[in-house]
Amino acid sequence: MSDKVTNIVLVGVGGQGILLAAEILSETFMLAGFDVKKSEIHGMSQRGGSVVSHVRYGKEVFSPMVPEGEGDILFGFELMESYRYLSLLKPGGTVVVNDLCIAPPAVLVGQETYPADMALKIQELCPDCLLVDGQNLAIEAGNARAANTVLLGAVSKRLDIEEKYWIEAIEKMVPKKALDVNLKAFQMGRGLK
Repeated sequence: MSDKVTNIVLVGVGGQGILLAAEILSETFMLAGFDVKKSEIHGMSQRGGSVVSHVRYGKEVFSPMVPEGEGDILFGFELMESYRYLSLLKPGGTVVVNDLCIAPPAVLVGQETYPADMALKIQELCPDCLLVDGQNLAIEAGNARAANTVLLGAVSKRLDIEEKYWIEAIEKMVPKKALDVNLKAFQMGRGLK
């Protein structure tokens, strides 16, 4: 096992399943035999505010926070939030981002406008960027709320962790009534290039 610590930053808005995705990531890495540290930052997450979670894993991890410029993967659930946190990504890092715009309160009340071409801006700054239509794939899997698991599947293909650990973690963390849809959504995400 290498001494390298892998850094993943999950960003989005409250209600998108970011915290569950962070739990599944952490559980997967623990099942695979790694030391794991996780932290969460909630900014009015109950009201669509910013949510950020850091997950770090490796042979030995000392801090839960991903230092600025050291993120290996930015796992984005919403475009503007993903763009806001690109500074946490290291040069040459990977972005897996949901092709979704959620208007923040200032936009909803007409004080500001949602920036145009967010996906293009992210792709220009990060050549290793996978734009995922998470909502539509989740609907195709059977439930729009499984978009987080579609994204998790896409992220899983960028990490050298056996699929069996991902499946075991999903089975452990997702409620039984939603398990089949989430397993299907995960496989759909894994199938993306």
